[in-house]
Amino acid sequence: MTAGMLSIPAVFMRGGTSKGLFFHACDLPQDRSARDAIFLRALGSPDNYGRQLDGMGGGLSSLSKAVIIGPPTREDADLDYTFAQVSVGAPLVDYGGTCGNLASAVGQFAVDEGLIAAEGEMATVRIHAVNTGKVIRAHVPVRDGKGQVDGALVVPGLSFGGAPIRLEFIDPDGSRTGRLLPSGQPSDNLDIPGIGAIRASLVDAANPCVFVAAADLGLTGAELPEELDADLASRALLEAIRAAAGVRMGFGATRDAVSHASQSSPKIALVAPARTMRTLDGASLDTGSLDLCVRMISMGQAHRAVPLTGALCVAVAARIPGTIVHDVLANSARGQGDLRIGTASGVVPVAADVIAADGGFRTNNAVAYRTARRLMEGNVLVPIRA
Repeated sequence: MTAGMLSIPAVFMRGGTSKGLFFHACDLPQDRSARDAIFLRALGSPDNYGRQLDGMGGGLSSLSKAVIIGPPTREDADLDYTFAQVSVGAPLVDYGGTCGNLASAVGQFAVDEGLIAAEGEMATVRIHAVNTGKVIRAHVPVRDGKGQVDGALVVPGLSFGGAPIRLEFIDPDGSRTGRLLPSGQPSDNLDIPGIGAIRASLVDAANPCVFVAAADLGLTGAELPEELDADLASRALLEAIRAAAGVRMGFGATRDAVSHASQSSPKIALVAPARTMRTLDGASLDTGSLDLCVRMISMGQAHRAVPLTGALCVAVAARIPGTIVHDVLANSARGQGDLRIGTASGVVPVAADVIAADGGFRTNNAVAYRTARRLMEGNVLVPIRA
């Protein structure tokens, strides 16, 4: 081992459109500050240049993540999954939400690590998402006792196909707030300093999200990520709306407190009616191939596709009359089938089973498909002194 380095067992995995370092809880210190210091240094944060060259991160929120896998702390789960979002440019590790993309890799990790018995062609892994307290069922294709990797499913944002992993988010409502509609209403007017009232929908399913109509902010909802990231005025306005919504959702007493507490929760998304749009690979999507346009912000950056938990929250919100998401849909897209979300990387299909209950609504489950695979296994090296 190189002198002056900690050597920690780890697996580097891709799940959906995210990548992260996976650790067994027993290989990490219990003290949170010591553990967070390992995550930051291993991924190369904070990096003023935004590239994380001295670590395994990739300079984007979707590529700067860590996962802790431990024994289950509830009877209806096979393991505990704690998600850590590592900021690229700040010394911050955020536990405000969970990552649905990496949940697919959690299921495959559990099979490959022998954490569950994998017999036959499919293994069901019951994942306790510690950050939200919810259970996710990952249905993982198996071959010769290990997670199957090859397959025909191509996830938007990826160039290679893989074996489809079915993710079921069971009873995803109220992941942090305890309520599907934290304010009790499908939409609210938020008072934004210097702007006035902005209509927003606050929905908490899989992860808390704030939805605003792109047109209300002078945007189309079809902008490419680099266009949104370069628009400093829109970025500041989106953060102001996100922070104001966070106060309404109970995440902080002031907008500044919400911004300081977490950049990942709640998430904020621009939504717009279906339209022809460009994608990051130079292709285009026509109006008939999608049901709506979504641009979601993650850790202050426009996501290249859409966080999976955010996509599931979109699917739930689409089934609730009066939300901004429901309003932008054509009548033909307001049923209970798959919802086709147009993102900068392509169309992401998701589904949600939402029913009327007790004068409101309840989500039985939300479903999506992802692929995953191991990229590297062994030990990650972290300088003893940062």
